[in-house]
Amino acid sequence: MHFAQLRAEADVTVAKAEHCFTALCDHMSEHAEVTRKDGKAKIRMPYGTAWIDLREGGLKLLARAEDETSLAFVKLGLAEHLLHFAGDPKPSIRWTGDGKSGGALPYFREMRVVSSRRITPRMQRVTLTGSDLQRFGEQGGLHIRLLIPPKGVAAPKWPVMGEDGRPVWPQGDDTLTLRTYTIRRIDVAGGEMDIDIVLHEGAATPGSDWGQNAVPGDVIGIVGPGGGNMPVADWYLLAGDETAIPAIARHLSRLPEGARGEVFIEIADAAEKQELPLPSGFRLTWLLRDGAAAGATQLIDEAIRKAAFPEGEENLFVWVAAEYASASAIRKYLRTERGLGRRQHQVAAYWRRGRQEGENTPDDGDKSHD
Repeated sequence: MHFAQLRAEADVTVAKAEHCFTALCDHMSEHAEVTRKDGKAKIRMPYGTAWIDLREGGLKLLARAEDETSLAFVKLGLAEHLLHFAGDPKPSIRWTGDGKSGGALPYFREMRVVSSRRITPRMQRVTLTGSDLQRFGEQGGLHIRLLIPPKGVAAPKWPVMGEDGRPVWPQGDDTLTLRTYTIRRIDVAGGEMDIDIVLHEGAATPGSDWGQNAVPGDVIGIVGPGGGNMPVADWYLLAGDETAIPAIARHLSRLPEGARGEVFIEIADAAEKQELPLPSGFRLTWLLRDGAAAGATQLIDEAIRKAAFPEGEENLFVWVAAEYASASAIRKYLRTERGLGRRQHQVAAYWRRGRQEGENTPDDGDKSHD
């Protein structure tokens, strides 16, 4: 049997250990392959493998992966969700083995702005340059988090690795603002990537503000990537609002040859239409709000309900990203009324009306694009 080279483990004392074990396994089964029996679980993730043993008074965690970045992601995922499900008081998690605490995050890169330009009235494209972007260009590389420094800070302080596998963030005057975006385009050899930012009105829009005011040479941090591939299918349905356009474009550019499907995209008005890499066999429908507020319509929900799903086709996949309430309704429809299995659909809440990123729980799955 082959084992990955790197490993780390942690013995965690936690109240309601059985509840935490069950909650962890149930949650991870949405995104990974989970097998469990007699208080032991094995979780195969895209970037590594974890084992969880339920013990009296706590859990034993084991993480394995083939490289330092993948190992860090396994440790981070286990720690974040265990701390969430454990509630208060929070248990102490201390990893031993591979992966040092106190050093730079292996999934962090410092980048610089190349250009910032408007591509539609409400969409700004920022081009960044940096080194060692191979991992961000891999098939599973979709989302990143921008680490926006405080205004006027030329040499920002960046996060370091904590003992529990989570980042330790700068505080006080060095506090960073985090916003999650999709990599619209990446050129690994040239060391460049494009990030498309939806522009919003209002005072609390740090992502929009940064994108509009970015100038060549500005320093920015990124961590990631997150997200992943869609499975191979014969027929696809992709849908979302303007925050999902970059991800839909990336997915369309990587679909298997000969695939067919439907694409529904909700936008403010006709001026927000973009050229997308639409393969032959696909039909794109723009859904115009025309004055309605974002997150206040059922345009995407109605389009999916009216979509002509192929009769008798089991090899299909539905991908949706939208506002939280809409995403929840669509997920329920696909599972209960359409009867799609978990491997036949992925529905994500990219934002939540009335909330900013950082106000969500790990279960929200939100990707803020403000």
